[in-house]
Amino acid sequence: MQKSGKSVMAWNVFKFCTALRALGSIMIVLVLGIIGVTYYVIVVANYGPALFHGGLDSFVAFLVLVFFHSLLVMLLWSYFATVLADPGGVPPHWRPSIDEESGDADPLVGLAHEGTDLGLNQSDTLGEQANPQLRVCRKCNQFKPPRCHHCSVCGRCILKMDHHCVWVVNCVGALNYKYFLLFLFYTFLLTTLVTLSLLRLFIAFFTDGVIDGTPGTLVATFVTFVLNLSFALSIMGFLVMHISLVLGNTTTIEAFEKKTNPKWRYDLGRRKNFEQVFGVDKRCWFIPAYSEEDLECMPVLQGFDFPTRPDLDELQQF
Repeated sequence: MQKSGKSVMAWNVFKFCTALRALGSIMIVLVLGIIGVTYYVIVVANYGPALFHGGLDSFVAFLVLVFFHSLLVMLLWSYFATVLADPGGVPPHWRPSIDEESGDADPLVGLAHEGTDLGLNQSDTLGEQANPQLRVCRKCNQFKPPRCHHCSVCGRCILKMDHHCVWVVNCVGALNYKYFLLFLFYTFLLTTLVTLSLLRLFIAFFTDGVIDGTPGTLVATFVTFVLNLSFALSIMGFLVMHISLVLGNTTTIEAFEKKTNPKWRYDLGRRKNFEQVFGVDKRCWFIPAYSEEDLECMPVLQGFDFPTRPDLDELQQF
């Protein structure tokens, strides 16, 4: 009976993961649909025509349209960078290098392995029991680098995995976490701008104010305001949470691990933690890309090599 219960639970989890995969392009179409309606309400129905009113109205409309289009470009750039970028997978037959003198494994360096099967029965000879830093994924049948986790939706191990996001139809990992954060940032700024721009029209719905436009335009304006206000409030909390995770050099998954181990070995200070996600080059902090210098000089951006605190490393040896 107990075995049957476990199989039912596993089946339910698999069914849930399959449903997430099925969403696929539907979520992208939904995101683009919301953006399309917002663009119509702001540009076509309201502030576009206001450019020709003259005086202060034209100046305000010009400012709103400039900021709106600027933020929209950055939002779309960050969004599709997150969707299309590989979050970072473990190379086939990757394995940690072994220190021949001490017998310990260095989990930060991957070496090519010629075999076609890991052979988990050989894990003892590779030092898995002697060194708890060696981690093996039973589903992928291969070693896992530090901070790597298996995604049941993607069906593979993801480097420095944060979570699987249905909105971007992709995992958020080492190679696209910065892009995801910028997507949140620009989405928050754009939805806040839209909310403030439509606030006077929303208030007019419940007062005696005069609102120009057809009934369809008024409905679209009302729905756009409610949607953008909802997204702005929800994303604000989500953004604050991820900023705190970045400053602590932690992922969403690792945040649960820190509850049992408050001394986090990857916490190098807020500035260094921030640079491990956004890079050192300040010119690239607000765009979904890295400079060539950062990619060459910062192995941490590749998702394998993570500096740790020497003081905590020494404690773990005892």
